Amino acid sequence: MKLIIRYLRRYSGSVALVMMVKLSGTMCELMLPYILEHLLDKVVPLGDVLQIVLWGLLMIVAAIVTRQLNVTANRRAVENAHNISYDVRQALFKKSVNLTGAQFDAFGLPSIISRMTSDSYNVQSCVQSLQTLFIRAPILLVGSIILALTMDVQMALIMILMAPILVVVCISVSRFGIPMFHKVQQRLDDVVRIMREDITGIRVVKALSKEEYEKRHFGAANDAMTAQDIKASTVMALPGPIMQMCINVGLVVVVLLGAYRVNAGLMDDAVILAFLQYFNMIAMGIMGINRIFMMLSRASASADRIDEVIQAPEDQRVLSLEEAKQPTGDDFIRFEDVSFSYGEGSTNREGFAGSEREKCLSHITFSIRRGESLGIIGSTGCGKSTILNLLMRFYDTEEGGVFLDGKDVRTYDKDELHRRFGVVFQNDMIFNDTLRRNITFGRDIPEEQILQAVEDAMAAEFINGLDAGLDYMADIKGANLSGGQKQRMYIARALAGNPEILILDDSSSALDYKTDAALRKAIFSHYPNSTTIMVAQRVSSVQSLTNILVLEDGKCIGYGDHAHLLKTCPTYRTIYETQMGALA
Repeated sequence: MKLIIRYLRRYSGSVALVMMVKLSGTMCELMLPYILEHLLDKVVPLGDVLQIVLWGLLMIVAAIVTRQLNVTANRRAVENAHNISYDVRQALFKKSVNLTGAQFDAFGLPSIISRMTSDSYNVQSCVQSLQTLFIRAPILLVGSIILALTMDVQMALIMILMAPILVVVCISVSRFGIPMFHKVQQRLDDVVRIMREDITGIRVVKALSKEEYEKRHFGAANDAMTAQDIKASTVMALPGPIMQMCINVGLVVVVLLGAYRVNAGLMDDAVILAFLQYFNMIAMGIMGINRIFMMLSRASASADRIDEVIQAPEDQRVLSLEEAKQPTGDDFIRFEDVSFSYGEGSTNREGFAGSEREKCLSHITFSIRRGESLGIIGSTGCGKSTILNLLMRFYDTEEGGVFLDGKDVRTYDKDELHRRFGVVFQNDMIFNDTLRRNITFGRDIPEEQILQAVEDAMAAEFINGLDAGLDYMADIKGANLSGGQKQRMYIARALAGNPEILILDDSSSALDYKTDAALRKAIFSHYPNSTTIMVAQRVSSVQSLTNILVLEDGKCIGYGDHAHLLKTCPTYRTIYETQMGALA
């Protein structure tokens, strides 16, 4: 609820206006039975047609004013709710894209998506209804009781006795509702996760004819969410029948007692008619309060989940030079005795779950001078991509230090650090936009620099063959491009900024050997000042680099140039002989 209150304050003036208009409309609505009772009890017996007409017109005016005020308040409430929902989504998105790798692993992408969609919608619906119901329901309840007291105290006592019972029921049930709806949203996270996995991997599902298997998998998660939702909704629906029973009993008592008092000459029959209308208003007020508690229960769970992300602490602050570690050498890039493990339950970029007991990297030390190149090679899951994650400070090391240009990477502002890199990730992304904007990605890059990057990335041939050229619209995730075309687009994007440090994480796996060789030649010819780090599975991709780091199970088992490793590293020699023999 703190999140809802915090964002309501931003629009406090507009929200207050809605409540004032709604209050005025509700007060007019409360006056209708009172005017009717006065008309029937005091005016009609006089037989004055003019007064009857005037009081009748007053009722019509009051009804019209009530409707207009309610419509105005409802429209403004919708506008406020949409504005608040917009702000919440903006804040959630801004925070999500700035989460550290460890934080993103902890929340999980499916959970972030469901918080952005389902949870934000629950908050919007609650804010929209609260602005009107929060005023109308209590005012109808309290106002009807007060006006009823002015007509007949004994009859009004029936209403007064019922109201607290019903409110207590609502409050008691809502205490169970919030944690139950929180579980509903957690189950929704599972549904979103499975749906996302199946849609993303639909070709694999179809290729293996596992449609029925995945239907059962999704159905199990959907059943679990539905069961939890039914359970929560059933609990929250309990006040409804109880309230309806109390209202019906009270209505019967009002009619019987009213008939007795009218028959005994203790009250006028017009009062019974007014009482029945006020009793109906009290029922609407109580049902409105029940709706408030139901919405608050669901929205509170959703708001807490959203706020959990927005209020996530900044766990990667920029360190001062005094706080940071100092390198023992003056190399441009330096790893000193680095050890790291992904938290339990998280998944690294190479797709393998980490563990608090199993280190992904263990005591890694190496260095690169400015303008040199480094190849990283090893089996799947050995920690190659993790080294890149630590260099770009997506994660912080557990032990040791990572240094760039003589400074601990933790002393750099995030934007300052990342501007120095041009990166092609192992699982990169083509966005639903033109090829040009996929390359520039919001950066102010001159046209000649874009064309040079396209040429160097070996992408010019296929781009020039398109009717629209660089203005060709790529589908979501580059579905209308081949694997090799997408990889060349990734590389063009990395090269376009003429980066100080170029990182290529398995970026040529979809390229043939000839294109791969031409690509490497273009990079080293046209970007001689860039320090290049290349993660690869092929020895041919890294053998010409200044140094090569060989990893196995997160440990360095070889470091040096190609010739040195052939002599000193049996694992590297085996990889080389296997691959070169296969080519021969």
